[in-house]
Amino acid sequence: MDSLLAVIEQETALLRAGKLREAGEMQPRKAELMQHYIQCLNRTRDNSVALGNLAPVAVADLRCDHAEFQAVLKINLTILSTAREVAEKLVRSVAESVSVAETPKTYDRGGVRPPANSTRGIAVNRNL
Repeated sequence: MDSLLAVIEQETALLRAGKLREAGEMQPRKAELMQHYIQCLNRTRDNSVALGNLAPVAVADLRCDHAEFQAVLKINLTILSTAREVAEKLVRSVAESVSVAETPKTYDRGGVRPPANSTRGIAVNRNL
């Protein structure tokens, strides 16, 4: 949990600094740590009665750590959501600007102006 928490905090700091590419590069490590965390969480849940009887202090500490982890994760998810919304609005505004720039300014042979929706949009690679 400590390693995952450190990665999430680092990712949050990068996102706040606007370093989206660097934050995106942390995804594979974060996914690996998250998978390990979930496996450990499931094992802990499966043995919760025994753990509670054998190590009540450690269980209490784990609950406190988990509560801290959830708070940090909530902040991280909020920042990720905000970054995504900003990026989508930016792409949408660029697409609209391109569309306006490509709108025909003339009329066809029949004296009718071609519809604005006949222009091309832009393509976005979501894997970046």
